[in-house]
Amino acid sequence: MMNKSDMQIVIVGGGASGFMAAITAAEQNPDAKIVILEKNKTVLNKVRVSGGGRCNVTHNPSDLRFFIKNYPRGEKLLRKLLHHFDAKSTVSWFENKGVKLKTEPDGRMFPVTDSSQTIIECMVRTARNLNIQIKTGTSVRSFTEVTNGVQKGFSIQLDEDEKMYADKLLIATGGYPKASGFDWLQMHNHTIIHPLPSLFTFNTPENYLLSLAGVSVQDALVKISGTKHEWQGPLLITHWGFSGPAVLKLSAWGARDLAEKEYHFICKINWLPQMNEQQVREFLMGEKTKTPKQQIASHARLGIPARLWKAFVSKAEITEELRWSDATHKALNRLTELLTNSQFEVKGKTTFKEEFVTCGGISLTDINHETLESKSVPGLYFSGEVLDIDGITGGFNFQNAWTTGYIAGKNMANY
Repeated sequence: MMNKSDMQIVIVGGGASGFMAAITAAEQNPDAKIVILEKNKTVLNKVRVSGGGRCNVTHNPSDLRFFIKNYPRGEKLLRKLLHHFDAKSTVSWFENKGVKLKTEPDGRMFPVTDSSQTIIECMVRTARNLNIQIKTGTSVRSFTEVTNGVQKGFSIQLDEDEKMYADKLLIATGGYPKASGFDWLQMHNHTIIHPLPSLFTFNTPENYLLSLAGVSVQDALVKISGTKHEWQGPLLITHWGFSGPAVLKLSAWGARDLAEKEYHFICKINWLPQMNEQQVREFLMGEKTKTPKQQIASHARLGIPARLWKAFVSKAEITEELRWSDATHKALNRLTELLTNSQFEVKGKTTFKEEFVTCGGISLTDINHETLESKSVPGLYFSGEVLDIDGITGGFNFQNAWTTGYIAGKNMANY
């Protein structure tokens, strides 16, 4: 058997999970030769754009039972792995390397510098201090299993006929938007769960609210008609439709169903989820007595933003001059319906900024759930989004990257 000092570990993918795996392996086995191969000219590109350039590192550590509920796919595997490296571990890991994180009111965690560059510099500096070689602009075309003496390993085909040997190989290439991206892995008897977009916004081209782009509400209930999918939270009106946490999280949970519908469906929005329809109707009827002389359109009610309120009033066929005392029950019923059960036709989706996330990837049935090693190819490991794991927005996808990278790196470093 080969000595640990002779071990060569190659990591394909210079993203969050690849770096975490490389660093963990190097700390576990300082004598190992570790190389990160990244096809782009720069590393940690998703880290750079995450959170508007601030990097949403993880989510405020909470009870595992609640934390794990933020993963539409991969919950069972992550439930096991998070016992070994959870969000608390992530916070400690970065603090031990000089990077302090802060928690925002919604639970998202960022570096106190509010700059993703802080995370990038931390990862790159740590890797270099551990003598990890980082090769950028290097694509991997394929790999084959070979025998190096008595020890099995891998011959990795790079660009321009260059080859590299590895005793242990980690695939941490992230998600591929098309199934064809997985062809080079499928050759090694791995089942690929068809990749589909997750985390996207809804396009509603005939939406009468499009002129209100930028207006948001802090609490709305969004439903996909004909399904059980719904999510409650902040909602943002955009130039093309709807975004915000409620829509993004809903898109993640409904990713496969919405793809089957070819992103053409009816979206229902309750703008006042804290009240039922009857309570809203009674409130509006009560205004006829409380403020009879006031114009309905001029003063927003129920915490609805002024511009949005005016749009609902107009849609309910209530003129700008109409006073509460003159409003018919029929008109107020229309307004109630708009406030509690607006319906919009969704025709398409838009990727959320640069934070492209896919569901699908390497089937979790094909890997060892303790080590993340391939069941069919000894010495081959997977981590991060290349696996069929994805989380909702809020730092959960990065936590998957850190956790699976840590577990894979730790296990790769040992024979």
